[in-house]
Amino acid sequence: MSDTLTEVQAVEETVVEETPAPAPEAAKPVEAAKAEAPKAEKPKAGRPKSTAKKTRTVELTLTVTGTAEGEWQADLVHGTQRVVSGLVIPAIAVAKAAKELHADIAEGIETVLEAARDQHRTRMEELEAELARVKAQLAELSE
Repeated sequence: MSDTLTEVQAVEETVVEETPAPAPEAAKPVEAAKAEAPKAEKPKAGRPKSTAKKTRTVELTLTVTGTAEGEWQADLVHGTQRVVSGLVIPAIAVAKAAKELHADIAEGIETVLEAARDQHRTRMEELEAELARVKAQLAELSE
């Protein structure tokens, strides 16, 4: 261990001896340069300018509304300007579009469509029963 310490001390002495002391005149220009440098490198206020490539986005808002009866409408807004308002859309088109977009969207819309189908079936059965009664009454009057 003592050999290692001696070698380190010898290296330190060599480094110290080889490094010349700066001249007093050389210190003045360095200090002057340091004093001037912060003025030139003064950072601007705010956030730094991004180097990321800017992507132009288009804002379109499509709102599809449906009723429990299965009637669907669409509104389209581009930025703040309304492009389409109250456009009637067939329920099958809404179902197809929903399936294309995402399974979760399709599932939510399918729930609404199924409720509308059930409501229309019930109404159809009521109308068929009423039609049967009217036919029976007509038949009684014709006899």
